[in-house]
Amino acid sequence: MSREGNWFGQPRGLTILFLTNMWEQFSYFGMRALLVYYMTTTLLFGQEKASSIYGFYTAFAYFTPIIGGTIADRWLGKRRAVIIGAAVMAAGHFMMAFEPAFYFALATIALGNGLFLPTLPSQINDLYHADDPRRPWAYNVYYVGVNVGAFLAPLVCGFLGEMYGWHWGFGAAGVGMLAGLVIYLWGQPVPAGRAPRDGACSPQHACAPRARYGSSPARDRSRRDDLPRSQEQIGIPSLCGSPTTWNE
Repeated sequence: MSREGNWFGQPRGLTILFLTNMWEQFSYFGMRALLVYYMTTTLLFGQEKASSIYGFYTAFAYFTPIIGGTIADRWLGKRRAVIIGAAVMAAGHFMMAFEPAFYFALATIALGNGLFLPTLPSQINDLYHADDPRRPWAYNVYYVGVNVGAFLAPLVCGFLGEMYGWHWGFGAAGVGMLAGLVIYLWGQPVPAGRAPRDGACSPQHACAPRARYGSSPARDRSRRDDLPRSQEQIGIPSLCGSPTTWNE
């Protein structure tokens, strides 16, 4: 099985991660673009209170990945953490459309971000062999998605919020997060493991992959040892039961 990519010379999995990240950034920055204006014009908060809430929310959103990354690493695994985090954030964005749920919605988005943010980019490394020269460039490509999503978000969500109501803008942010989740689930594969240090694998032949996300290292090894040889060479079965990799 060839491991050569077909998206600007990169593995196909990078496309999934790029688009997932782009839509998540769209939802995050789209909501942030509306937040202070929504608080001052609709909730009638004073500027000082609105700015304080915005600051606390932003700080909390960047603090939760410390805890979320630990949870993903020890119990959930990267893939499950991304799926759960994206679903929770999408729910939070949609809850922003309802004024009584305002504070709960902010907390929900921040908690979902704690699972999503540290686990999605860490999957890039799983797409490449240890000595693959494409790997550093892959991070540059991935972070283009950050800029694209952050650029489009205020234009789309801000326009909808100003022209049709703030709830439409928050709803657009939720749709963006759902789009990222659907793209990630549509990809469905578990990235193949990196090449062993002894060089037993080559770019032309797939290596034995890691077990699916959510397993501990000890269970990963035992589960891989129990696989038939054909499955070990092709890939660990996905949630739907079909063995797939992002590097096909």
